[in-house]
Amino acid sequence: MIIRMPRSAPLAALLLALAGCSAASASHPATYGGYPTYLPSSTLNYHSDTVLTGTVQRPALTSQGDGVEVKTPQWSVLVTVTGPEVPGGGLPYQAPTTTCTWIVTLSGVTGPVPVSASDFSSIDDENNVYRPALVAGQPKPPPVLRPGQKISFELRAVEATGEGLMRWAPDGRNIVAKWDFVVEND
Repeated sequence: MIIRMPRSAPLAALLLALAGCSAASASHPATYGGYPTYLPSSTLNYHSDTVLTGTVQRPALTSQGDGVEVKTPQWSVLVTVTGPEVPGGGLPYQAPTTTCTWIVTLSGVTGPVPVSASDFSSIDDENNVYRPALVAGQPKPPPVLRPGQKISFELRAVEATGEGLMRWAPDGRNIVAKWDFVVEND
């Protein structure tokens, strides 16, 4: 015996399935930006809008504008890097490189912290390393920041557009903190 299904049966089954999906998504709203479940939670050392701890053994990685508490055996300091600020937004021609300016702020010092613009470097998504310098005409930061002091200074470099990392190695060798950024001039 052969049972014939009406031609509309597959369409009805599809509509029923779609209706079930929309009802489920209405009760469980979608989220954006979650980590894949296959990543072990111990490897996720990135939390935007929180203060991370950075050390030589485990440098912090965060977004520009977020603070990092850098800890060494001799001192700790809260460091924030904002930027880059770039000129030329909205111009008809977008150059492949542009002048980038960052603001570095150090506060919450617990011991003498060495401060040098040469301890900051930037790297782009093609592994080009840049050495930003103090902005001309700005006051030079003290060579050592002491407890109770807070400083901000500006660094500048000409860099390629695209993604990059600003890095700080207060001993000139070992990076303790990195800030992710994007150079955009459009």
